Order: sequence, then structure tokens, then C-alpha cells
Amino acid sequence: MSKELFDAIHYLSKEKGIDKDILIEALEAALISAYKKNFKSATNVRVDLNEETGSMHVFSRKEIVDQVEDSQQQLHIDAAKEINPNYELGDVVEVEVTPRDFGRIAAQAAKQVVTQRVREAERSVIFSEYIDREEDIMNGIIQRVDPRFVYIDLGKVEAKLAESEQMPTESYQVHDRIKVFVTKVENTSKGPQIFVSRSHPGLLKRLFETEVPEIYDGTVEIRSVAREAGDRSKISVYARDPEVDPVGSCVGQKGQRVQTVVDELKGEKIDIVEYSDDPVVYVSNALSPSKVTKVIVNEEQKATTVIVPDNQLSLAIGKRGQNARLAAKLTGWKIDIKSESDASELNLLSDQPEQEYEPLFDADEDLFD
Repeated sequence: MSKELFDAIHYLSKEKGIDKDILIEALEAALISAYKKNFKSATNVRVDLNEETGSMHVFSRKEIVDQVEDSQQQLHIDAAKEINPNYELGDVVEVEVTPRDFGRIAAQAAKQVVTQRVREAERSVIFSEYIDREEDIMNGIIQRVDPRFVYIDLGKVEAKLAESEQMPTESYQVHDRIKVFVTKVENTSKGPQIFVSRSHPGLLKRLFETEVPEIYDGTVEIRSVAREAGDRSKISVYARDPEVDPVGSCVGQKGQRVQTVVDELKGEKIDIVEYSDDPVVYVSNALSPSKVTKVIVNEEQKATTVIVPDNQLSLAIGKRGQNARLAAKLTGWKIDIKSESDASELNLLSDQPEQEYEPLFDADEDLFD
């Protein structure tokens, strides 16, 4: 066994980021296996490796007994006393049994086992590194595209962007650089599996954290995100300090901060609204850019009736109900929108007790249907 083998182990340890002791342990296991296979031995053996000299020794291990039932595993007490008078029952005797040409045979037999252990250890290192990146943004390069997945190189591992997690307004080309949100990291028999998304609301949240220092340092908080990927999103923000404008912080000077996020999401429209504990204020803000005349709150049903000017009705509801749908998802309140004309007929503009109604837009509705 030459010293070059240990040099190779040290190289692999540094290159792959694998603990050297793991590789040494794998090598010892491989040499024991090679000895038993090539010399047809069932003896319990131990391999002693010397990194400094590059030498290797194989020792047969036998338990000292007073009645031998298996000569390959046991040694009679009388025979043990001849080796060393201090041996007692239950002790283990080690005798060197290193074959003359074992170095060459062992090197060949150990190669496959060591390679497998290296691969397993490397996978473990990669998994440990990426499990901490769940619910975070990573940069990658598109490697290939098929009907089910877009495969993205994240550096040490390839991530999968499923069709359901892709933005419908985007096209994905090989070699394009892309930012993705890590949704799940799994350790499988084939190695670490990384699943990423471009449509997840978490991507929008992380992008704002990256672009807005006030969010990163905790001065401004993101309270909720509602998203229809590639089309439109709403995000609610809050600042405990009344001197801080949370919406203005996210928009940035001349809209530069929000525009950076919009550009990354390929033109997805983003409404930034201020959070409030008061549902009247919060729902009114969430229906931006439409104006709101009145909000009637039903605490028991966690529902609201929102009255808007006649000329604001279509704006409040939005194209295909999108604005109201996103507002309901953002606030967690059911929203029923009525024009002032309809509200007047129902006598909702006065301070009469609220009436029972079926909300048009449910906060529990799946936005991605």
C-alpha cells in the first residue's frame, strides 16, 4: 500500500469537502472486504493503516475461550498463554496475517467501495449545504428543458423547476441565468433533490428583502403576499415606527426598488399596500388602486361589504375579478363589492345594521385555479 493512496485521500477530502476520517473508514472497510473475498477467510480481521509511512497491516482477531467451537473466530486459552502468559478468558488475540501481495489485490478491490463511500459522503455534504437554503432565493443557470421540468444548475447540484411552478408568461432557454425560490430539499437514494419555483409568493417576498434594506434590517415588515404569477401581485407592508413610510421604502426613489423586482418577474404588476389591524383600513388599502366609500365588517364571518363609487366598480373588481380576488387573499377577509347605486337601493350607505350576503370573493379561494 503506497503513500500515494493517502495523498489521494487528502486531495479528495479538500476537493470534495468530505471529512478525511470518513474516507479512511471507508478504505478500512473496503480492505477488510477485499481480504475476506480474495483469501476466502471468515476470520474477524482488523486493518491498521499508517498515514505517515503509507503502510497497511491486517490482523486476525480471535477471542480466547476454554472450549473452541470455531477455530477461525476463537483461540484456546492454552494456545493464548503460549503467546502471552497474561492473556485471560474473554481477551482478544491479534495476529498479523498480511498477505505478501495484498497491496495490489486490495487496491483493485477497494476502488469501487471507496468510490461509493465518497459519492455517499459527497451527497451528504451537498444535502447539508442546501437544506439550509429552503425558502430562500438562489441564482442558477438553465441546463436543459423538457416537457415536465426545467433543470437549473445551482453550482453543486441540479434543481428541478416543475411545469406547475413556472411562470406562464416566461420562456426558459438553455444557458439563461435565473433566480429561483427553493421550495423543498430531499435526500433520496439518487442523491439530494432540489425543487424550486418561479411562481411561489415566497419568491416575491425574498426579492423585496433583497432590494429593500428596511425590510432586511426589520424596520419594515412584510405581513402578507398574494400572487398570480406573471400577471399581478399584492404585498402588504408595515412599520412600527410611525416616522417610517413602509410603502415608500418598498417603492424606492422614482420607483427604482419596486421596478427592479418587476423586471426580475418579467413585468408582473405589483401593488404595495400598507397593513393595518383595522379591517376597514386594511381592506380599503388592499383594493388599491380603486377608491372605497365604505367598508361594512362582519366579524363573525370574517367578511366585508365594500362600497365603491359607481365609476370605480370595475376597477375595484379588476379584470376577471383579479383585483378583488387578490385583495381577499392578501387580507384574509371575504370581500363583497357593491357600487354606491346598488348600496343605496339596499340602504347600506346609512348606519343601518349590516345585512346577510354571499361574498363575491373568498379569502380561501385558490388563486391558481
